[in-house]
Amino acid sequence: MSADLTEHFLRGETVFDGALLRVRRDIVRLPDGKEAGREYIRHPGAVAIIPLFEDGSILLERQFRYPLGREFIEIPAGKIDPGEAPEETARRELLEETGYLADSWTWLGLIHVAIAYTDEGIGIYLARGLTLKEHRRDEEEFLETFRMPYSEAFRMVLDGRITDSKTVAGLFWLREYLADKGWGGKILG
Repeated sequence: MSADLTEHFLRGETVFDGALLRVRRDIVRLPDGKEAGREYIRHPGAVAIIPLFEDGSILLERQFRYPLGREFIEIPAGKIDPGEAPEETARRELLEETGYLADSWTWLGLIHVAIAYTDEGIGIYLARGLTLKEHRRDEEEFLETFRMPYSEAFRMVLDGRITDSKTVAGLFWLREYLADKGWGGKILG
């Protein structure tokens, strides 16, 4: 039988409540009966999308990320708005950021990005049957989109040029999904 490792909430407070996240400081009772402090970030959740074209290329974004002070290559993604279903968020974010609509949506999986200090989960979707319309980016959103063969993007993960966790996880899941469907060949490279 496994030991009970549950930590039980005793009391807590919100330290910061911002537009994107909320920082909490709680006191918990540990499995041995002692008390300990826990600081963590509450996040509403997000989605990430892998737009896959018929020729095996995917749509990626190049975007500056302020916390790390540099540009990253990522798959499109965005925060879930209150009352919004995750797939609805995926559809909205794909159009807003890239200008694409998709006919086909497939759920690939869920990642928890940093379990030691946030409850953020990112649902990852595969989008196919893409049609270009016009993007609707937020006023403060600056990014470039570009197509790249999936096989090249996957190599960028393996050699460290793509390090964003949602993109890394998404590209690995896409690899498994394509292999399971027997679509490897040309797409996987």
